[in-house]
Amino acid sequence: MLKFISWNVNGLRACAGKGFAEVFNALDADFFCLQETKMQEGQLDLSFLGYQSYWNYAEKKGYSGTAIYTRHTPLSVTYGMGIEEHDHEGRIITLEMEDFFLITVYTPNSQDELRRLDYRMRWEDDFRSFLNQLAAKKPVIVCGDMNVAHEEIDIKNPKTNRRNAGFTDEEREKMTLLLKSGFTDTFRYFYPHQTDVYSWWSYRFHAREKNTGWRIDYFLTSKVLDNRLADAKIHTNIFGSDHCPVELDLM
Repeated sequence: MLKFISWNVNGLRACAGKGFAEVFNALDADFFCLQETKMQEGQLDLSFLGYQSYWNYAEKKGYSGTAIYTRHTPLSVTYGMGIEEHDHEGRIITLEMEDFFLITVYTPNSQDELRRLDYRMRWEDDFRSFLNQLAAKKPVIVCGDMNVAHEEIDIKNPKTNRRNAGFTDEEREKMTLLLKSGFTDTFRYFYPHQTDVYSWWSYRFHAREKNTGWRIDYFLTSKVLDNRLADAKIHTNIFGSDHCPVELDLM
C-alpha cells in the first residue's frame, strides 16, 4: 500500500508554527505534497528522517510555491510544465516513479472580479495537455489545490457562489474536460454522493466552525489505476491552514 497526502499549507513557515511536523509524522505518508508554501530557498530548514524533498519556489517572494517529500527515490524530477508563461510561480513538481508519475499542482486562482480567468483558461488547457502527454507514457497521479469546486455537491452555497472564482461555469467545465480525458476524481470514486465534506474554508465569517466550505483539493488518477485505488480521505479534523490535508491510498 502506498499513502499519498496533499495539503495546501497557506504558508509553510506559518503552518510549521501550528503543528505541521506533528501532522506530518502522524500521517506517515509515502509521499507528502504541499502547495502554497510561500517561501524562498533557505528560509526554513524542515527535513524529516527517511524523506527526500523537492521544492519549486515562485520568483515572487512570499507567493505560491510547491514541495514534495518522498520516501521513494524518483527516477527523475521536473519543475513546471515547460511553458514560459506558466513556469514563474512555482506551481508544479513532477516526480517520475517506476510505474507512475506524481504531480503536485497549485492551480492559479481566477481572483476577485475574475480578473485572471482568461489566464486560468489558458493554464487549464495547457495543464490538461501536459498531463495527457505524461499519461501516454505511464499512469498519472495528480494532486493539489486545483482551485475549483467541480459540482454543486462540492460547495456549501452553490447558488450564491455561481460567478465567484473557483465556481464559475468555465472553471467547472475545464475540470469536467480533464476528467473526461481519462482521469478519476478519487474522492468521488469512493463517495459519489457524500455531502458537507470540504477541504477549504474561508478565514472569514467563522466558515470552518459552520462548515461553510469548498472541496477544491483533489487526487486525480489515470483511469487505468482504478483497480488499485484503496481509499480516499479528507482530513477535516486537521488544522494549521485554511485547507485540510487530503489523502489517497493506492494498492
